[in-house]
Amino acid sequence: MKIPGLLVLTAATALAQPALEINKTTSPPAWALLERELLKQSSLACDRFANKYLDARGYLLHTPRWGTLDGPDDAIETFYNWTLLHALGGSDSVLAHYKKALEGHLLQYKEMRTVKTKLAANGAYHKEFITQSDWFHTGEGIRAFMFLGLSDPTDPTLRLRMKRFAGLYMNEDPEAPNYDPVHKVIKSIWTGSKGPMLHKATSYDWVGDPVPGTFHLLHGKQGRGGMVDLMSVYDKMLAHCDEYLDSVGDHPLNLASTGLALNAYMLTGEKKYKDWVLEYVGAWKQRTDANGGNIPTNIGLNGQPGGEYGGKWYKGTYGWNFTVYDGEIDQMAHRNTFDAGSWPGFGNAYLVSKGDPGFVATLRKQMENLYAQKKVINGKTMLPNGYGDPRGHKFTGGKEEWYNYTPNLFTNRLLEIYLWSLDPKDRQNLPADPWLSFLDGKDAAYPERALRQELETVRHKMAEIQSDDTSADTRLADYLMGFNPAATDALSKLTLGSYLTGNIWTLHARVRYFDPVRRRSGLPDDVAALVEGFTADTVSVRLVNVSSVEAREVSVQAGAYGEHQILSASVGGKTINVNGPAVKVRLAPGAGDRLELRVKRYANEPTLRQPWDN
Repeated sequence: MKIPGLLVLTAATALAQPALEINKTTSPPAWALLERELLKQSSLACDRFANKYLDARGYLLHTPRWGTLDGPDDAIETFYNWTLLHALGGSDSVLAHYKKALEGHLLQYKEMRTVKTKLAANGAYHKEFITQSDWFHTGEGIRAFMFLGLSDPTDPTLRLRMKRFAGLYMNEDPEAPNYDPVHKVIKSIWTGSKGPMLHKATSYDWVGDPVPGTFHLLHGKQGRGGMVDLMSVYDKMLAHCDEYLDSVGDHPLNLASTGLALNAYMLTGEKKYKDWVLEYVGAWKQRTDANGGNIPTNIGLNGQPGGEYGGKWYKGTYGWNFTVYDGEIDQMAHRNTFDAGSWPGFGNAYLVSKGDPGFVATLRKQMENLYAQKKVINGKTMLPNGYGDPRGHKFTGGKEEWYNYTPNLFTNRLLEIYLWSLDPKDRQNLPADPWLSFLDGKDAAYPERALRQELETVRHKMAEIQSDDTSADTRLADYLMGFNPAATDALSKLTLGSYLTGNIWTLHARVRYFDPVRRRSGLPDDVAALVEGFTADTVSVRLVNVSSVEAREVSVQAGAYGEHQILSASVGGKTINVNGPAVKVRLAPGAGDRLELRVKRYANEPTLRQPWDN
């Protein structure tokens, strides 16, 4: 008899993955209950947010404007981690809300028009991709889309879009010749579905048209969240970008575009996408290595570092030497973004190359160069965040030099290097960190503490949402970003063994979970997981079924994209050979135990296929 709604596991399904059973009952630990509660409350909070701030069409209730200060990238960035929340085990409604918001966003900003700049004269999107922008902002707006394949890899619309978007940077669209395959450069810092900008930008390109009205402005001294007449500060907004006008030539920000080709490869398996990632990042690696390990912030159209600046590799908008006068805040500002695209791009190449250590070595050398210049100033260790000949900077000996020493020690980049290499030598460079201390067995209270903190964040965001009495005509695109209640940082670390910074749009993780009964990504109902430790060839995960009534099944995959191979899996004294990317575990009601995996890292091609489709 077939019971409606019941998925019967056939023999073929059962044989698809090696399986283990956990029958040892245990009182659910606090971290497991908190983990399940965080997934629940974060999902419910997203429901409330969507119900309040999205209309029936999926339009975000705000006043749309073109620009990088409060434009289209900020509007959709509001949902930046909703797809990740679903992939972790959040509710299906979270994924549905994001999809609705994405489709609404594309229509809402397609309808927008500009007069001061041609970039959005016919809408901000063409062929569903931004017309032209820099990858600092394009990347912010596309973060959730980059993770959509984690949850819905068979969605035909996702596949079509990802292939089309990747093709924009592989010269597959004659309207968008962004890439030069001869010199292996993306031709401008401004790229998109309308191709590269091969002339100087204007302040209007960056800022957009003025919009009449009084808004809760979040940027600039004149705003900081207060109600401001936009027309009265528009000249200040333009002044913010007075020196952002150099556009021609490649920039390390463009390395973030490799996430499109990576996802297209993992969705389709078509080799051309992998080849392009390795070709483009490989060219950047070669130039960086030849430049003494310093990542150039301008590659000329001739393919040479500093090619648009007489060989000065540190020049360019958002470059090492990008010390500018910001007229919006009336002061000098240092805005070097050498790492914002290079770490994502080199990480993508590391993934598709099946762990070629050369890509990590280049990033490591850049950090070594910075640390070789460290100084102790007023008792604090500081590193330079700039290089070159900035305006107002007094040279020593009249030559270019390192400058702008700050307490920013780039610990996030050092941690990423370590988690990719898992080389103990890279670990030695890291300062004390509570998550790493937990993994070392030195801070057992960390998981509970981190989860409680995240729950408190969700409660705080919900209080803000409930008390928010603003109207759509007083909100610009960036206003609602601070209300996003999706909490994923602690869950990513604790359940996946993954560390995500603000602009890494690829999920580098030790493990990922799937529900083989409901056939969806994420932890199944009632299942909690805690990565307790890992080495280069082992992963230790504690699994708990907090339900005292229902048995649960979970598939545990090595790597976010099955890039690692599980050689064997052990639990409760039983070991089975796996020799595949995933193992299935059945947890009896109220059961929990430690799952030990022996793995071979980067043994497989990364894929977004789910375990039952491998």
